[in-house]
Amino acid sequence: MPAFDLPLKELELYRPDLEEPADFDAFWLGTLKEAGQTDPVASARPVATGLRLIQTWDVTFRGFAGDPVRAWFSRPAGAREPLPAVVEYAGYGRGRGLPHERLTWVNAGCAHLLMDNRGQGDQYGCGGDTPDPHAGAPGGPGPAVRGLLAPRDSHYRRLITDAVRAVAAVRALPGVDVLRTAAVGNSQGGGLALAVAGLVPDLAAVLVTAPFLCGIRRALDLTDAAPYGEITAYLSVHRGAERAAYRTLSYLEGISFARRAQAPAHFGVGLRDTVCPPSGAYAAFNRYGELSGMDPRKEIHAYPYNGHEGGDAVHVRRQLDWLTDVLDAPEVTPGPA
Repeated sequence: MPAFDLPLKELELYRPDLEEPADFDAFWLGTLKEAGQTDPVASARPVATGLRLIQTWDVTFRGFAGDPVRAWFSRPAGAREPLPAVVEYAGYGRGRGLPHERLTWVNAGCAHLLMDNRGQGDQYGCGGDTPDPHAGAPGGPGPAVRGLLAPRDSHYRRLITDAVRAVAAVRALPGVDVLRTAAVGNSQGGGLALAVAGLVPDLAAVLVTAPFLCGIRRALDLTDAAPYGEITAYLSVHRGAERAAYRTLSYLEGISFARRAQAPAHFGVGLRDTVCPPSGAYAAFNRYGELSGMDPRKEIHAYPYNGHEGGDAVHVRRQLDWLTDVLDAPEVTPGPA
């Protein structure tokens, strides 16, 4: 696929105007307040995986509306000291899968929580274990369009709330250094990690690759690939629903979350990505932290000849080095932006 978005020099300066709801902060404050009435962790059961160097627990935590959300929690076997924690969010249509699938962060010496995606898990991978009991509002069958016509009904209101609660859950588990908690994700997972960075003020770091839900309106004009293509397909049938849909999507916009974030941030993007166009990632990066009153450390890596896979294992190597440096650095209070 040839490059189709803005040239790199323009991406590096790209700071689009944003139609942000006046009650954006109140909407999310109220949503998270409703979800935070109970202790986050419901259960944590050890599981046998056949991996002698890693210990894993099958965790259930309370997400949106107190709903049970499943996750895998893993630590290096025999580790005694509190470890930095990485909360990882999976891609669109994927569930948490099997406990031995995602081992990078635990092998790097971190405690690792992999959150299941409610109501997803059937499109690829090895499945999921978390239903979405609130999926009956008007909208299409795919997660991107469930509850699309009203912000409070949106699937992503629930999923983003789960993602925030996952941070509270990992911090409540034993052997975790609560001050060194990072959020990590690619694609949909990158969008969730970015939302968490905007909603959890004391996050230690965020690592975002090819994020979904960034620059949504532009992405809908640029690509028909799923998940954005599911939204355009829905609107092609439900003519006249654009205004309601765009209002809902404005509460999910990753650029808005990025503006509020404070944590050090590491971005990655493939410049030939037709799934999550690179202009969305750059817009989020360029406006990252602008409302936080801080000047957070941030960097972005572009892969000019890659698509949605971005830098793949090369980028993971960069993530590992960067996160180690951030978590091991002496604590410094950022100056004003």
